[in-house]
Amino acid sequence: MAFSSSLSRLNLLPKPSLPYALNTLKSLNFHKLLRINGIRPGISSNASAARFSALKMTSSAGIHTQISRPQDDLIVLGIETSCDDTAAAIVKGNGEILSQVIVSQAELLARYGGVAPKMAEEAHAQAIDKVVQETMEKANLTERDLSAVAVTIGPGLSLCLRVGVQKARKIAGSFSLPIVGVHHMEAHALVARLVERELQFPFMALLISGGHNLLVLAQDLGQYIQLGTTIDDAIGEAYDKTAKWLGLDLRKSGGPAIEELAREGDPESIKFSTPMKQHKDCNFSYAGLKTQVRLAIESRNIDAKIPLSSASSQDRSVRADIAASFQRVAVRHLEERSERAIEWALKIEPSIKHLVVSGGVASNKYVRSQLTEVVRKKGLQLVCPPPSLCTDNGVMVAWTGLEHYRIGRFDPPPPADEPEDTLYDVRPRWPLGEEYVEGRSVARSLRTARIHPSLTSIIQASLRQQ
Repeated sequence: MAFSSSLSRLNLLPKPSLPYALNTLKSLNFHKLLRINGIRPGISSNASAARFSALKMTSSAGIHTQISRPQDDLIVLGIETSCDDTAAAIVKGNGEILSQVIVSQAELLARYGGVAPKMAEEAHAQAIDKVVQETMEKANLTERDLSAVAVTIGPGLSLCLRVGVQKARKIAGSFSLPIVGVHHMEAHALVARLVERELQFPFMALLISGGHNLLVLAQDLGQYIQLGTTIDDAIGEAYDKTAKWLGLDLRKSGGPAIEELAREGDPESIKFSTPMKQHKDCNFSYAGLKTQVRLAIESRNIDAKIPLSSASSQDRSVRADIAASFQRVAVRHLEERSERAIEWALKIEPSIKHLVVSGGVASNKYVRSQLTEVVRKKGLQLVCPPPSLCTDNGVMVAWTGLEHYRIGRFDPPPPADEPEDTLYDVRPRWPLGEEYVEGRSVARSLRTARIHPSLTSIIQASLRQQ
């Protein structure tokens, strides 16, 4: 079997390197290369030489300079297949979203009560070509109009990630395009910079989804300090399981289904315990709350096989009370951890002004309202992307690819005839930042999860090599 380019070779290197090929081009010598070609970066001399993008690399043996276009005119295709949505989008360097397409696996989620990796992989494989084609057609572009291709390489389900990476490399190889490997959680954080163009580093981010709870201090592009993470289950997983046990329609996914039902219930009716009250850190745990909810449902003889639409009025009322009580405690856990994380972050970076909240669960209106109050008390502003950009999408991948591509972090075009049995470097477990010393957890799940060096440590190592 053949290995893909540097995306795979990283696992074989004695020292960590960027997940994007910097084997020949480093961000520090990028401006030098521009000057060699008679171009002063950032200075407009004429229409064709204004605000140029990063140089395209063609091989590890040497650099062939090709100025593509002004940075505002960069056009990047983003592909996302990390979990249960097949998504693609095209975004310009000025932030204009030219097109986006998402194919949901809601029917599969409802059928299996959650994500079934093999079924999800097959669904991605069936949808990916059509999704990308429709994305190109909606933008009225061809692949030759693209500046680069960005694709999620982790974290996520390895079977699903491979589908997107294979498609991205096929396009990049066929049309000699640079390719950018994107960290899924960084993409959730950075999409806020597309929505709120005044959002500058440093800022804080709370990233909450079905598979992740993450509190980070974003110091710069690719430079993150992890203040807290989940030591077992993420909040989205807790929402999904609670919705399943309550017999809710999972085609809406667990979060929206619970939020809708919770409006009918009494959030104080059931006294669930807030997780990890005794732990004075910023880490999250939802496994215990899930157990409390399951026991409450069993003790009230709720039959999940009877859908909510067929439940009696009394049964529906009990389910609503459980949903409301669960949501109150689940979000209170977010609030408490976020408050402490803000205090820690302000010690490190007193200039912080914003807390970004993104990820699928950030679409929840109750979550947003509660966190708005938290940041108000701490003197910060809350930045939330619109719901369509909180859930997994191609826009966030394309935008993150653009941010890195601008400063020279990308792989050269892969071979046009890459073998079908190529092994791709996908990163199911891939930390975003280095752990803050006060936030370190001794939980076994955190120790065993670090299969790849964090994105931050890889970039820092590469900068030291320069």
